[in-house]
Amino acid sequence: MESKVVTEVSANHQTDEHTVFSNPSFVNHEQVVFCYDERTGLKAIIAVHNTTLGPALGGTRFWNYKSEAEAVKDVLRLSRGMTFKAAISGLNLGGGKAVIIGDSKKDKSEGLFRRYGQFVNSLGGKYITAEDVGTNVNDMVFVNKETKFVSGLPEATGGSGDPSPVTAYGVYMGMKASAKHKWGSDSLSGKTIAVQGVGHVGEYLVEFLAKENAKVYISDIHEEQLKHVAQRFGSEIVSLDGIYDVDMDIYAPCALGGTVNTETLNRLKCSIIAGSANNQLAHELDHGKMVMDKGIIYAPDFLINAGGLINVYSELNGYNRENAMNATQKIYDVTLEILRKSDEENVPTIIAAKEIAEKRIADKLNSK
Repeated sequence: MESKVVTEVSANHQTDEHTVFSNPSFVNHEQVVFCYDERTGLKAIIAVHNTTLGPALGGTRFWNYKSEAEAVKDVLRLSRGMTFKAAISGLNLGGGKAVIIGDSKKDKSEGLFRRYGQFVNSLGGKYITAEDVGTNVNDMVFVNKETKFVSGLPEATGGSGDPSPVTAYGVYMGMKASAKHKWGSDSLSGKTIAVQGVGHVGEYLVEFLAKENAKVYISDIHEEQLKHVAQRFGSEIVSLDGIYDVDMDIYAPCALGGTVNTETLNRLKCSIIAGSANNQLAHELDHGKMVMDKGIIYAPDFLINAGGLINVYSELNGYNRENAMNATQKIYDVTLEILRKSDEENVPTIIAAKEIAEKRIADKLNSK
């Protein structure tokens, strides 16, 4: 056979696969599906973490992972984060995510995405996909040829289009709420902000910050994009490693996760961490507490980057960009609620946020 599901595991079965079941992020996952198609070169993993509140909606990341084990770890952490993101945003959605292993600049094809769409369709709506790092609305059009369980389609087809502006707006709202809590004013005028990663979301975030007259430093692995953003908004370029040493008010990680860790926290000179990247804390408990002990406000990533999810969720019932932006604006108030809860209970903000999300899920389970 040229195409097949390589393996499928659920939380009710046992296996010797050490990269899945022994992975701390696998805990409480409902289903993990490994998909392979020899003809198109598709190697994909779909992870469904929790569907208590509704179908699992999460994007498909196309990334050239160093190993399959790294891809498994990433998809498990991302899908778990989507559960918390949907719950704390008040959406009737569960948490799921998918990754395709490969080089998004070389390995994409219509056939690959259509075959992937068939795998998504085989889950019968338990998982709804969308774009993510390495994929775009055009890729989702190919997926949509094989399944209706896809969102983030082009606006011309009635979809929500690129979710990046809405995601960036949510991060901006979370950042302003954090500033209000820290300094008594949500104005970012004159504040020094270091944005790590100026891709789609990062560029839109820099635009919001520039309009508010913030001093913005930027770094990115893509030189051309870096120069483009610097020229467009007057931002100052710093090196990939040097961004951790900038004398800043706010650190905004908008690339990949894990950049808030023991090494960087010993270097960072900031009062607030608020960005769009998923899983910013390398270790949630250890580094969440370390951030708190240093007096730094951490705006939980799965809350303030939820604008993209809110955007594609609104597509499911007839898309309206204004409604999506209004719903995303509420991130401001929820951020303030979490920061107050963190102070009152003397717990890291990541714990305070998860408790709120978990309570919503538990309440739904108890109501059945």
